[in-house]
Amino acid sequence: MVRASLTPDSVIAEAMALADADGFEAVTLSAVARRLGVRTPSLYSHVRDRDALLDGIHAVALAEFAARVAEAIAGRAGRDALEGFAAAHRRYARESPGRWQSLQRRAGEAVVRSDAARKIVALTGAVLRSYPLPPDEHVHAVRVLGSTLNGFLALERTGSFDHSHPSPDVSWRRTIDALDALLRSWPVDSEKDTTQP
Repeated sequence: MVRASLTPDSVIAEAMALADADGFEAVTLSAVARRLGVRTPSLYSHVRDRDALLDGIHAVALAEFAARVAEAIAGRAGRDALEGFAAAHRRYARESPGRWQSLQRRAGEAVVRSDAARKIVALTGAVLRSYPLPPDEHVHAVRVLGSTLNGFLALERTGSFDHSHPSPDVSWRRTIDALDALLRSWPVDSEKDTTQP
């Protein structure tokens, strides 16, 4: 069935539904066109190319995710905020797996400069401010948090934890405990970085 009218938003929405159903890698212009009941060239007046389509998913997913994180950490500090922050990651990864995958790709310039990206940075900073980290250490802490949470969720998504005991939920709680302990006793000034970017 042909859709009566297409818009950039409706094309992105269909691409997000496809990503969640079949995986982010399945998103192509032709696949989205089939779902919409149109020919692929019909999409070019709404999205420039596949990269623009993927960036569109990324931008919407980032905004959705930022809203989830904001709600999860509201009124919380320290370990409670960290737990809410991590739980928002895990819930979004489980409930919207294709959109979550979109957040793991290198963002386009428009996404990097978006309000949603700034909001995620601010929310992450809010979690870290309740820990005794000097501001110039925040970038390192953000990298550790992102690597740990995204790594766990990527392994969980591919079923890497399905054949061993105890449940991944137990490991998840241990992970949050370990991150909390790390942030409370963050090593500083052990070796100043003197490298140039």
